[in-house]
Amino acid sequence: MQVKSYKAGNVGQVEVDERPLHDKTGKARVLYRTLKDVVVMHLANQRQGNAYTRGRDEVVGSNKKPWKQKHTGRARAGDRKSPIWRGGGTVFGAKTRDWSYHMPAKARRVATRTALFGKLRDGEVVIAELDTLASPSAKVARKILSDLGQPRRALIVLEKHDEALWKSFRNFPGVSVRTADEVCAHDLVAGGLVIAQAAALDKLTKRVGRAGGVE
Repeated sequence: MQVKSYKAGNVGQVEVDERPLHDKTGKARVLYRTLKDVVVMHLANQRQGNAYTRGRDEVVGSNKKPWKQKHTGRARAGDRKSPIWRGGGTVFGAKTRDWSYHMPAKARRVATRTALFGKLRDGEVVIAELDTLASPSAKVARKILSDLGQPRRALIVLEKHDEALWKSFRNFPGVSVRTADEVCAHDLVAGGLVIAQAAALDKLTKRVGRAGGVE
């Protein structure tokens, strides 16, 4: 399968070459339903679920009837905690709840594999030789993104955690940094252009392709 390759400091030259991939990844197909289900699960698990509103029985106030029921010319009222009164309780308001749920590990792995295959098929994967930086440098990161066409969104995939590279890319809008062990289907779908180290791509394809792997 053809994959773009890039070497930092190579005057912006991006080459296209053939690269063997893991068998299951190379023969995969895009399973849209599974991919959508896993992405929705990921988004649901990000919800904090801590919104809370007070109902009529929780609002501080008197239970005394403000005026008698009849012969006042005004609408009937039971107490000052009525939802139609200012400062009253909320009807059917948000309550604290846990939105998280988990799909089987095999389904998550398959979704990651199909998302990766979709990126490879669409030519949105670049194998980049990212030099190890002695210290974080936004200038170097900006140069790399510029050489690759300044993508609006980009996912940097590293073989292992690199503090300098992570700090170099993390503040760019639309750019996220993950290790090969952390990448999930949502990262690939929402990440835009995937810029991966060669070892990181090999590690990712093996992780999502093997039968016993867990995302």
